[in-house]
Amino acid sequence: MNDGSFSSTHSHEFTRRRFLATAAGGSAALMAGGLGTLLTRSTVAKGGGGFSFVEATIPQLQAAMAAGSLTSKDLVKGYLDRIKQFNPTLNAVIETNPNAISDAQHLDNDRRKGMVRGPLHGIPILVKDNIATLDNMETTAGSFALVKSRVPNDALIIQRLRAAGAVILGKANLGEWANFRGFDNVYPLAVGWSARGGDTKNAYDLSYTSWGSSSGSGAGAAANLCAAAIGTETDGSITGPSAVENIVGLKPTLGLVSQDGIIPISHQQDTAGPMARSVTDVAILLGVLQSPFGEVIGHSLPNNYTQFLQSGALQGKRIGRDVRYFDYSYYGSGIPGDEETVAFAEHALQVMQSLGATVVDCDTGDVFAYTDDEFTALLFEFKAQIAQYLQTLSKTNMRTLADLIAFNNAHCQQELVYYGQEIFELAQETSGDLNDPSYIAARQHARNTARAGIDNAMASQNLDAIVAPHLTNSTGPAVAGYPNLSLPVGIRSSGRPAGMLIYSTFLHEPQLIGIGYALEQALHARQQPQFLGAITPIPNANLCGGQTMSRAATTRRAHGIF
Repeated sequence: MNDGSFSSTHSHEFTRRRFLATAAGGSAALMAGGLGTLLTRSTVAKGGGGFSFVEATIPQLQAAMAAGSLTSKDLVKGYLDRIKQFNPTLNAVIETNPNAISDAQHLDNDRRKGMVRGPLHGIPILVKDNIATLDNMETTAGSFALVKSRVPNDALIIQRLRAAGAVILGKANLGEWANFRGFDNVYPLAVGWSARGGDTKNAYDLSYTSWGSSSGSGAGAAANLCAAAIGTETDGSITGPSAVENIVGLKPTLGLVSQDGIIPISHQQDTAGPMARSVTDVAILLGVLQSPFGEVIGHSLPNNYTQFLQSGALQGKRIGRDVRYFDYSYYGSGIPGDEETVAFAEHALQVMQSLGATVVDCDTGDVFAYTDDEFTALLFEFKAQIAQYLQTLSKTNMRTLADLIAFNNAHCQQELVYYGQEIFELAQETSGDLNDPSYIAARQHARNTARAGIDNAMASQNLDAIVAPHLTNSTGPAVAGYPNLSLPVGIRSSGRPAGMLIYSTFLHEPQLIGIGYALEQALHARQQPQFLGAITPIPNANLCGGQTMSRAATTRRAHGIF
């Protein structure tokens, strides 16, 4: 039995973020000029009543449908047209819902009868392909291993979306198994790749990373393939794709949004969350998704998060500048040029000050003090919890992690294309016993240290929120179970977006939404993507010549983005 002590080194030559680095690849080069022409045509897309839905917010779409200048059916058709045009390049959508148009028609009929179900009535939403839908779509985490399996029910958050009137437009692509399968054996890693969906491309620069694992949700929202999207995060998978795709993403407090029906990595860190083109839409979606469990039960929660959309929300606030993350060599993405995003975060802090905030330096601690323990805990949790999930499925013989490993080996040419399954193998070698003292010690140390870092900084400086640049501190809030908002703060001269992270303590979503909205209204950083750059093929990892890379062939690197 493995003792669970999976060590790693964290040099600046090969940091956790440098492991992630870029996902620059693709399968084919784009024909020169073709996409730019298509983009120009598509940006003026209109619904049947002449309403231009591209870049429209949920309130604007609702107002148009209420006024009769747009129907949900026409809106769904418009997004499906854009998916047909752009998805062959972006690979943001694994599949569309064959019932989407008929669902929209039913919602239009209800509206004409004066029956509006909720704030998302008729609004088309993409959901990540690890969120169960009991319909004619698959739920596979991007893997062929779960194709044709049957989920028992809609995930609870899907039930809430439907009850609020949403049209589930389709399943968004993702880093397969939420990027908890293998290390990158070839550089750069395709962090937005799945066997079913291919490699998700960044809508702003096709040679840049789409990050992961909610890559399809990010690219889909950014390229107006949907009104908004739902992603999931264990560590960085909502905030990262949002940062690189010039959209807003919120990883909620653990326990605010139900995990029921979502393919797990870790119930101790996993959460679904909204990804959209505006803070307003994120606030609307959060209110719909809210379905508390665990530590959140018993706490008073807002009925509607849009009440916090106040342009004066930064007046009198104290904002912490998390100093070690402004030294990009400490915990940057490892992507050449991404250090330029620090200047955009610094500018955003200056704007915050101009809006009445006080900015002070703070330090939430060294995440490398607990990332090994985080990874160890995730390995134990995944082995136990993926088996529990698989037991709920019908029409599949996948029941354990060992079954998934065997499937990947048997279908190596389809599954083990760009990277292997070393993380699966490491998880399999744990006891999977969540009463194991080595597991308990790792989880408690990671969570307690992460929480203390944020809470002590908040308390000592009397802060309302803390900020860090772009693809830096997802780990602190993720391990602590605290909320983290990714907000666009600019477009670099390269055409690549720059984001900023705004995080806080337990259930401080209202503060983050208010602060994010006030800054968003001042910066106006949101721009449509221009599909710059060229797709560069990713070399095959050549893992199927005889045997796949095993744990013995790895350096036990506790790196990844989940």
